[in-house]
Amino acid sequence: MRVALLTEGARPHARRGAGGWCDRLAEGLPEHEFELYLLTGPAGRGAEERLSPAWRGVRDLALWGRRPGGRAPGAPRRRRYARAYEDLVRALVLPGERAGFGPALYRLAAAAREDGTLPAFLASAHARRILERTWRLPGADTSAGQPLVCDVLVAADLLEQCLRPLSAPWYGTGPGGLGAVDLCHVVGGGPAALPALVARHLHGVPFVVTEHGLHLREQYLGHPPRPGGEWASHEAPYRWPVRALLLSFFRALTGETYRQAAVLTPGSAHDRQWQLRCGADPARTRVVYEGTTAVDRPAAGPEPQAPTLVWAGALEPGRDPEPALHAFVRVRGELPGARLVLYGEETAPGYRAHCAAVAERLGVAPAVRFAGRPGALAEVWEAGTVAVFSALSQRAPGLLADAMLSGRAVVSTDVGVAREVVGPTGLLVPARDPRALAGACLALLRDEERRARLGLAGRLRAQERFAVEPVVGAFREIYLELVSQYPAFPGGGGGGGGGPVPRPFARPAECWLADGPRDAAPAAGPEAGTAAVGAAVGAPAGVREPAALAEAL
Repeated sequence: MRVALLTEGARPHARRGAGGWCDRLAEGLPEHEFELYLLTGPAGRGAEERLSPAWRGVRDLALWGRRPGGRAPGAPRRRRYARAYEDLVRALVLPGERAGFGPALYRLAAAAREDGTLPAFLASAHARRILERTWRLPGADTSAGQPLVCDVLVAADLLEQCLRPLSAPWYGTGPGGLGAVDLCHVVGGGPAALPALVARHLHGVPFVVTEHGLHLREQYLGHPPRPGGEWASHEAPYRWPVRALLLSFFRALTGETYRQAAVLTPGSAHDRQWQLRCGADPARTRVVYEGTTAVDRPAAGPEPQAPTLVWAGALEPGRDPEPALHAFVRVRGELPGARLVLYGEETAPGYRAHCAAVAERLGVAPAVRFAGRPGALAEVWEAGTVAVFSALSQRAPGLLADAMLSGRAVVSTDVGVAREVVGPTGLLVPARDPRALAGACLALLRDEERRARLGLAGRLRAQERFAVEPVVGAFREIYLELVSQYPAFPGGGGGGGGGPVPRPFARPAECWLADGPRDAAPAAGPEAGTAAVGAAVGAPAGVREPAALAEAL
């Protein structure tokens, strides 16, 4: 079958591109044809040169940055855009009109498909006036403060960029069109789901959503509220009214995505709970862990001579290395030769100096080393006796799983995904409890046999859950299940946009052959469809004979 994989941005591509998750999926399912659709920034151009040869084709759309050129819509078309855009903004700012988000989105997409002038309209003064007028309506949710003129200008520009995928040239049934694929697979959520939603609405193409870390949650973490609506810092460069509008957009987009997706595959049970709270259907949600090639990596070698605790993560308050420093004081009192090594980059300015000052004040600075970013994660666990995690939240299982794959015993705070990843193979303690953290570390440092037993058990558990083969097998089953339940629509119009009623088995398997009638019209009914299959198999013109067909399949 043909699968369109949609993901967003140069950074997700760099992380999941060459040798990454998406490549592993395409390489693990060679029986299917994968096409990659990238929503990129300017840095994403030329990304196809770094991709695996497993991809049948690569298409990209510049999501962030300067608006692509194009003509402005005429007056009749502008009025049509204006009505749909106003309904969409009303759905974002008026609590009683939230349900209008999806219909307004699809009307914008349908209009953009006809003439391609949506980006020019969204960047026009007309669209900004609509946004300003609607944003200031009586009853609008302005708990963040009344928007200023500068807020309207910034928000209009951001909404134009977020809605840019609606005008992508991907929505036909010809070569490269999403209407010609069997299913879409969205990786990461957010704006990457927009093309899948449009293809679902126009052509009835089902789509799968895979989230390794929830896009909506990361948006909330990336745009924290500020009381009083003052200008934000460099990390969050928008005033709170703008951020509130953006969060409303992503919240509405996430809800529509979860409602329309055929299957949701979160990367952990912790993420699944978040998805359910955002309106996902439990019956269409399945946990599929993010596979990693690190399962094939040998276990770490001999332990260091001195008892050493290793901590890894970004140096920021959310990762909370301070409890590890306070716990190390107690460990150092019981085992004077103990060492603590902290690996990670400083992501909060001045936080490393703050942690160093805390170590100095506690009197353990000579035994604490800030090692910076490691060359490879395997080096981190190799340098320690016990791996320690003291984070306030553990949203992704990757770092914990990598530590377990090293064969080192793990001590972690009982937050986020820690319990489901570590399970009974490590020690879990409450967050911000240095006494409990120190007790767990001392228990393992004093018991070599227990360390070895838990380390081996953790490695086996991580190998079972995070191997690549189970991930590939899970998506093989999901793909086949979806295609068996959703009929194909070779002529477009999946019923979502008022098209013809879907007919199962309307497209015979022979239409996928290279020299077969790929664009043949569907039969008039179920009986005619069955006859068409037989006629196609036996027809001498354009379709292979049964023996050759069987050999090809």
